[in-house]
Amino acid sequence: MSTRLSLLVDLASMLSREIDLDALLHVAGERLASALSADRATIWLIDAGRGELVARVAMLPELSELRQPMSRGVAGHVARTGEVVRLSDAARDPRFDPSADKATGYVSRSMLVAPIRDDVAGPVRGVVQVLNKHEGVFDEQDEAYLAALATQLGRALSLTTLRAENSRDPGVTLRGPFNRIVGTSPALREAYERVTLAAQTDATVLFRGATGTGKGLFARAVHVNSKRQAGPMVVVDCTTLPAQLVESELFGHERGAFTGADRRVLGKVESAQSGTLFIDEIGDLPPELQGKLLRLLQDRAFERVGGRQTLDADVRIVCATHRDLGALVAAGRFREDLYYRVKVVEITLPTLRERGPGEIEALARHFASMYSARHARPAATFTARAMQGLVDHGWPGNVRELEHFIESAIVLSPSGVIDVAPAHAARHAAVNQADHASLPLDLPLGEASRRYAERVVARHHGNKSLAAKSLGIGRNTLARLLGLPSLEEK
Repeated sequence: MSTRLSLLVDLASMLSREIDLDALLHVAGERLASALSADRATIWLIDAGRGELVARVAMLPELSELRQPMSRGVAGHVARTGEVVRLSDAARDPRFDPSADKATGYVSRSMLVAPIRDDVAGPVRGVVQVLNKHEGVFDEQDEAYLAALATQLGRALSLTTLRAENSRDPGVTLRGPFNRIVGTSPALREAYERVTLAAQTDATVLFRGATGTGKGLFARAVHVNSKRQAGPMVVVDCTTLPAQLVESELFGHERGAFTGADRRVLGKVESAQSGTLFIDEIGDLPPELQGKLLRLLQDRAFERVGGRQTLDADVRIVCATHRDLGALVAAGRFREDLYYRVKVVEITLPTLRERGPGEIEALARHFASMYSARHARPAATFTARAMQGLVDHGWPGNVRELEHFIESAIVLSPSGVIDVAPAHAARHAAVNQADHASLPLDLPLGEASRRYAERVVARHHGNKSLAAKSLGIGRNTLARLLGLPSLEEK
């Protein structure tokens, strides 16, 4: 009974992370089979796009995936009717389809099947099928438990990227292999494959890609799919810290190490013990810290600022940057030996434009569904004009820009109808061209950078946070370009 209760309690938390959905549902299936003292469990989902059942998880080592039409088998019957079916001898039931048994060599005897819904009267999202009770057959208590768990599973799925495109329609939308990461385009396939392979090891990973492409989400996917998933994931953003504080932030400091250090403080490295340290925008790491990070990567050893004791670091390092580190190395601004240490596994994320118009539409609908629920708005719909505008836009800020635009559109559309679109890419290109053309070509680099930063700030009506995001830099980096004090201190 305790196993059954713990599975019900844990289900929502299991489905709240950027975990590989197949692996996650596989764990749920294993625990379900154990809770019901059964041989195998299969979680079938209704693929709304293809109108068929797909076994995203099946405790079937013989096959990597099962698909079948909804017109066939006991699972298909439950998916169509929403009934719970309990059979003591499956082969004798006319609804039983033996094709899966023939394909695997498995023999199905007793069977318990329940529909997955996110509420008791809602549309069916999928089917939970449990096979072959170890002793005897499934009883009424088993049936009641599985029905309750299937509803919990449906509610949990509604919080993931497997949720339905339209809450009124049956099935789910298969948006990608990792929860909270939407995308099935060819441009993302290599990234998915590399994340999956890297997560199985402790190798250092470097994510490269423009601002807003989702480097942080993919970094978390590496962590939560690794053996370190029970440990912390600690983030260091090199663009948000004054240069003089980065060392203390990373490695901590001893009491008296500097003015104001009235106590020992642990750094991010120690806080990440047994977990993952994510160093975001490593291209902005000050040169004086690069050697110490190199030592951490090589020896997994460090000292706190002001300390003499060498400490061990049981951490996995994941880094990200939008900068060209190779160019920084050539310019003498990034250590070459550190560069090769951080790019053991290099994963490049495509821009939103490179992912294609279908991906823009899928992400727009995904964000619309998410923010409609969050802001208590009606289910969102797009006019043809609005959707065309989204597809035509250049999206220099990538997925992050699209997400922010959709949230704004949802908030400003009480009816749920989205009939606005951002300026088209051609307009943005013209603005950028005008900005570049108005800068004299003989300016020193620092002066040219300052003038351009001022124009970007002006374009965003003085909002320095938005200006920094559009430039792909942190607020402090923008402040340095403008010759201002740290924006974080204001």
